[in-house]
Amino acid sequence: MAADQRPKADTLALRQRLISSSCRLFFPEDPVKIVRAQGQYMYDEQGAEYIDCISNVAHVGHCHPLVVQAAHEQNQVLNTNSRYLHDNIVDYAQRLSETLPEQLCVFYFLNSGSEANDLALRLARHYTGHQDVVVLDHAYHGHLSSLIDISPYKFRNLDGQKEWVHVAPLPDTYRGPYREDHPNPAMAYANEVKRVVSSAQEKGRKIAAFFAESLPSVGGQIIPPAGYFSQVAEHIRKAGGVFVADEIQVGFGRVGKHFWAFQLQGKDFVPDIVTMGKSIGNGHPVACVAATQPVARAFEATGVEYFNTFGGSPVSCAVGLAVLNVLEKEQLQDHATSVGSFLMQLLGQQKIKHPIVGDVRGVGLFIGVDLIKDEATRTPATEEAAYLVSRSLRDSEWSGGMEGNRSQVQPVSHNTLGVLFQFSEEMDMEEKVRSCETLRLQP
Repeated sequence: MAADQRPKADTLALRQRLISSSCRLFFPEDPVKIVRAQGQYMYDEQGAEYIDCISNVAHVGHCHPLVVQAAHEQNQVLNTNSRYLHDNIVDYAQRLSETLPEQLCVFYFLNSGSEANDLALRLARHYTGHQDVVVLDHAYHGHLSSLIDISPYKFRNLDGQKEWVHVAPLPDTYRGPYREDHPNPAMAYANEVKRVVSSAQEKGRKIAAFFAESLPSVGGQIIPPAGYFSQVAEHIRKAGGVFVADEIQVGFGRVGKHFWAFQLQGKDFVPDIVTMGKSIGNGHPVACVAATQPVARAFEATGVEYFNTFGGSPVSCAVGLAVLNVLEKEQLQDHATSVGSFLMQLLGQQKIKHPIVGDVRGVGLFIGVDLIKDEATRTPATEEAAYLVSRSLRDSEWSGGMEGNRSQVQPVSHNTLGVLFQFSEEMDMEEKVRSCETLRLQP
């Protein structure tokens, strides 16, 4: 029996029997069985249509014909590991290099964002000769053991914080210690990193790296104040460490104004290592690490080969090249700017209309809506957010953020103004969220 012909209840029963409960589904109370997708739409087994507003994977749209064609054509010719000389891997590296500052000129190809961040950690440690890592509170950098250790979002529910991990405050100007009325929040938050570094050094620790998503997503769709990364990099490099920019969820033109989210921090800021994944393969398992020459050379000097069986395969690189071609041909970076601005305006109207909407923030198609119970205290409206998401199921919105009160909006890059207007209309809380005081969980 074809999977899309099996009754939903039977599929769910099989999954519960065969798949670990640790592998969770969206909307676990009533999972959606998605059987196909096209562009910005997904369809369940009954043919119901959903707008995908949390796609940080199908970046240029589900099943984009040019991406599918590139994978199919290369699969018919050759797919093997990267130990053979082949045009695709060098062509892809060259195309990626054209999007990055010239200092980031050495590339490693992998299969997932977790693999990329794990390699970045290895590169940082080999280059610096140090062990310790500074991360932002509530960060998540991947599922490997090495990355769980530097992900407060995860390790606080597991083995706790390792002695070589140091946590700095999230640069959140809405809910953090230095808010929108602070005269210089970038410096204030950067000084918190300096304080964390100094505290570690007093204990005899040596910093290898500062890891940060260029726009923290799991932490609540945070937009760090401009200038923050440059000042943090100064403190980290002075301590002998390197700056790792995790672009896995936010890169590849999603922010609109720039191809990479770290570029929002100013043209003079350049990370030492950049990691990328998810969107760069549009659903195909592709990931990459870009590093400076000094960092890469230190790794090479160990004499230990880096080999990844499927990383940089001809098919993976053909897919990666196709995604870049679509981004350019369909001008999706400019599109992210225009439709993102439009959606921010629509959601801003919701903020004026409904007291429960405490903050609307974002850039391009990376947007967060912060729901609150009280404007003065900004108490997170966690239950209300869960209710809103359950009522907005057909728009595939997801409740995210460190306190469960923030709605994450990361639609595919080619959503139209009409589709996003429809999304905003569904987000309108006239019936769903009348006020902070009256909203209650309902069946």
